[in-house]
Amino acid sequence: MREGQKRDFARGLRGNMTDAEQHLWRHLRQRQVEGQRFRRQHPIGAYIADFVCLERQLVIEVDGGQHADCAGDNRRGDHLRAAGYAVIRFWNNDVLSNIEGVIAEISAALDTARPHPSLPPQAGEGA
Repeated sequence: MREGQKRDFARGLRGNMTDAEQHLWRHLRQRQVEGQRFRRQHPIGAYIADFVCLERQLVIEVDGGQHADCAGDNRRGDHLRAAGYAVIRFWNNDVLSNIEGVIAEISAALDTARPHPSLPPQAGEGA
């Protein structure tokens, strides 16, 4: 898929998020978690990540039952990790029934994730 096609496909996915993705997005948007900015349905290489914090190189995937033991998800995770991203996955039912626990795991992952080396410091940070 060419870049323009991938971008358009990602835009379409943003308009058709699952209930679990919508629920998580309400908690991630507007820097609500650790003050970090998240993007939704963001292209990374050959894949489109459900959610990504570019500054901390953290990808969050929200999966339904059809993803249990899916070889494609393993390849996708390997590709994203090779590109320097940490990847965490949650089941739809966890997001819908235990959002506080999910947010706590995301916060912990953000604490251990390293900043992206090519992003400039935020206003007021660094030299």
